[in-house]
Amino acid sequence: MTLSSKSSAVPRAPTSLPVPQRRWAQLLDLPQTESLTDTLPGESLPDPRLLGARGPGWPASQMQSTVNYLWHTDDLLGQGATASVYKARNKKSGELVAVKVFNTASYLRPREVQVREFEVLRKLNHQNIVKLFAVEETGGSRQKVLVMEYCSSGSLLSVLESPENAFGLPEEEFLVVLRCVVAGMNHLRENGIVHRDIKPGNILRLLGEEGQSIYKLTDFGAARELDDDEKFVSVYGTEEYLHPDMYERAVLRKPQQKTFGVTVDLWSIGVTLYHAATGSLPFVPFGGPRRNKEMMYRITTEKPAGAIAGTQKQENGPLEWSYTLPVTCRLSLGLQSQLVPILANILEVEQAKCWGFDQFFAETSDILQRVVVHVFSLSQAVLYHIYIHAHNTIAIFLEAVYEQTRVAPQHQKFLFEGHFWVLEPNLSAQHIAHTTASSPLTLFSTASETPKGLAFKDPAQDIPKFFPKVDLQADYTTAKSVLGAGYQALWLARTLLAGQELMLQGLYWCVETLQATCRRTLEVTRMALLFLSSSLGTESSVAGMTEIQELKKVTELRSRLRALAEALSRCSHSITESQTSLSNLRSELLKNRDQVHADRSIQQIQYCLDKMNLIYKQFKKSRMRPGLGYNEEQIHKLDKVNFSRLAKRLLQLFQETCVQKYQTSLVTHGRWMREVHETRNHLRMVGCSVAAYNTEAQGAQESLSKILDQVSHQLLQDRTREAQVSPPLTAPYPSPALTDLVLQMQELCEEMKLLAFDLQDNNRVIEGLSRPPSAPDS
Repeated sequence: MTLSSKSSAVPRAPTSLPVPQRRWAQLLDLPQTESLTDTLPGESLPDPRLLGARGPGWPASQMQSTVNYLWHTDDLLGQGATASVYKARNKKSGELVAVKVFNTASYLRPREVQVREFEVLRKLNHQNIVKLFAVEETGGSRQKVLVMEYCSSGSLLSVLESPENAFGLPEEEFLVVLRCVVAGMNHLRENGIVHRDIKPGNILRLLGEEGQSIYKLTDFGAARELDDDEKFVSVYGTEEYLHPDMYERAVLRKPQQKTFGVTVDLWSIGVTLYHAATGSLPFVPFGGPRRNKEMMYRITTEKPAGAIAGTQKQENGPLEWSYTLPVTCRLSLGLQSQLVPILANILEVEQAKCWGFDQFFAETSDILQRVVVHVFSLSQAVLYHIYIHAHNTIAIFLEAVYEQTRVAPQHQKFLFEGHFWVLEPNLSAQHIAHTTASSPLTLFSTASETPKGLAFKDPAQDIPKFFPKVDLQADYTTAKSVLGAGYQALWLARTLLAGQELMLQGLYWCVETLQATCRRTLEVTRMALLFLSSSLGTESSVAGMTEIQELKKVTELRSRLRALAEALSRCSHSITESQTSLSNLRSELLKNRDQVHADRSIQQIQYCLDKMNLIYKQFKKSRMRPGLGYNEEQIHKLDKVNFSRLAKRLLQLFQETCVQKYQTSLVTHGRWMREVHETRNHLRMVGCSVAAYNTEAQGAQESLSKILDQVSHQLLQDRTREAQVSPPLTAPYPSPALTDLVLQMQELCEEMKLLAFDLQDNNRVIEGLSRPPSAPDS
């Protein structure tokens, strides 16, 4: 619906329509080939006064044409106060186009208003604005026709009206809408154009060659040239998306002398973006905007600063303000935190406080230039979307993670594809790996906390029920609402199941990492024990030589080494126990993962939705009829019963299967997370103990090596001195026992040096056990 301050309703057509003295193509300086009005042989056209107002007495559907294009009146795409839009074809190529055929009411407008849309479209050329191909006329009636680009996928409104999007668009699609609307509006402002009727119905959707959505601004009937510092007084627009000052004058018919600037488009954009994000309008009085206009105006004008929505849930009840998007919104908290301030500042009733287009473009471009990093908090069991600029440092990324998760940077540990990563704060965020919702960075917080999981609202709340009697319009509306709740349940079920998979995957990676730590620590511990046992095995070789003072110190050091070996043995046993515990946890995780993969609740919910959708489409078709015959009415009643039964089954599946399994998994996840934290802390303590024992053993071995080296050297000196002073009388050769002892001392010294070197290597290994590898370049 387009409003005009000049009249309260669509003007009545005159009894006789004067034929324009000049052709529109001449008026617009278009080539004559675009304005030929030859009528096809045998072509029959309706009275132009009837165009745009089909009703009783409307002639049977028929073909209409211009010189180059042909369409059927049944192929109606849209209809307004001054024109109707049809799907048409090029007569030569068969190419599909959209033709806007102006009706009688369009002639009652001033001539400069009539040509304004053509002039605006001729001035614009952008991929996010519907293209104007030609301006032609129908045959004998000479109705003006705009030939424009055809967008085969409807409008943003039709997308939002689909039950799949009853609670708003998915995040990826919303960002496409935002990008296209911002780009299109930027082109308008670059050309000094104000649209004055921005709404989802005037944003058409086209599918690109790769299946991606492309949104385009259309319907420039209310558009005009207007610079940033200029004002206008005429009123155009659609009620729900209209700036409050314009609403007061156009809808409430209250006289006022206010003028309006280009920022009125920003209000309409704000309402449109809120609608796209949530599936509903931001300002809703009791009974709806069209039934309670005074309250609608009051909500928009009394809105406090920072609020982005206001509702009245009871008749004459209080107004409730919202400063955040509803919990049913499918946008991530990361995107919401970027979007809400923009909505708050363009949904500002006072034009002096409202942002200008420059700031709007700057803030929205800031969002669109960011990249998203998916981060799954293992401790909280929540998936976050972190929006950062590629040129930001990792330190900024870590702080952004903290803002959403409240996990301090010093407690943040990240896993990706099964490995711990170290993110160096000074590096660029470009070094962060490419992530997706199914393959995120997994955040492991060193501070233990209870998993909170996904916050959501049960779709079964406030779900409407069918009235007993047959009411085609009410039955259609109820079926649409219930089906929308069903699609929300399906989306939530998929999200909950994906959350369970991420929990199990993250825990599995943690267990694998801890098991690897166990293996390395155990290997180092056993290696140290092996070296110690080899050195302690030579103790008998020096027995009986305790009269040498140094050998007494050797005995003391060997006792200390024996104690260290016993301590290391206990560490080895403790690590083995941790390995067993982790192996049991790993088996449980694999078992649960298999159960999650075997879950068929999603398929069962989808089956119910498919059946419900068939009934909904029949209700949608039936609502256009004045009534049903007896047999059709009986079938309709049965469809209502079956629809209700399917809806009940769907919601039961969601609540009793999906939600209960998810809640159970959260409890189990919390228990497993505590076990992982305890095991990790225990292994860190054991690792520290092993490192300390190794360090102490290294010092003891070095001391022992020095003492043995001194003893061996002293024995050799004593032997040499004795030989020089008094040659042996009874034996020509040295004592075998003394010779063997000297050799053993020399060998033992070498072993001690090797052992000290190995223990140093062990210490280096142990120090690296708890230090994850640096993240490679992505």
